[in-house]
Amino acid sequence: MKSQIDHLVVAAHSLQQGVEWCEATLGITPAAGGEHEKYGTHNRLFKIATPAFPVAYLEIIAINPDAPAPGRPRWFDLDRRAPEAAPGLSTWVVRSEQLAQHAAAASEDLGPLEPMSRGALTWHLTLPADGSVPLAGVAPAVIEWHTERHPAAGMADCGLSLVELLLVHPDPERVQRLLRSLNLQGPVRVRACQASQGPHLEAWIQTPSGLRQLTGAMPVLKAG
Repeated sequence: MKSQIDHLVVAAHSLQQGVEWCEATLGITPAAGGEHEKYGTHNRLFKIATPAFPVAYLEIIAINPDAPAPGRPRWFDLDRRAPEAAPGLSTWVVRSEQLAQHAAAASEDLGPLEPMSRGALTWHLTLPADGSVPLAGVAPAVIEWHTERHPAAGMADCGLSLVELLLVHPDPERVQRLLRSLNLQGPVRVRACQASQGPHLEAWIQTPSGLRQLTGAMPVLKAG
């Protein structure tokens, strides 16, 4: 029972801010995504696949200002992001074909299984009820798609690929234990935090212009 990297999640205050960040950081304009009515969010997407993982992608997600409030905390800690917080890696998602079993086997509580949809796409995802990201985003969400074709299979190849995802946490053995419990496959490495750091993600993306680093330092949060 294996799992593998499905996608990375970059949170932004607005989708336009996320697009501008992507253009400045990676040199591409992400493709249109869609809306998540259940959480009042919308996204943009682009492929970061490799030969070993041909359907991996990156999602830029933000609150949709034209959508009604969902009446529940939005996912990926979006409600707690302050307007001045720069776009950054919020969390990551691993793909499973046996989601219930993976969620039960996980050494961390990743949240209940939530049914989701966007247009013709449907899936289930582990999501904490309070909208938080487990282990400050170092722990992944687990997804099971209910579509015959993975959404990244139809994305254009922009020449970007994920080289490595680094999980930085003060208790690296705790993170390693979680990865083992999920039987994760992919270019993921775990490192202990330095004294001045908190838990966060770092990703290295190969682009036509060279290697680029994405970071997910803890964002500025709203007061209160």
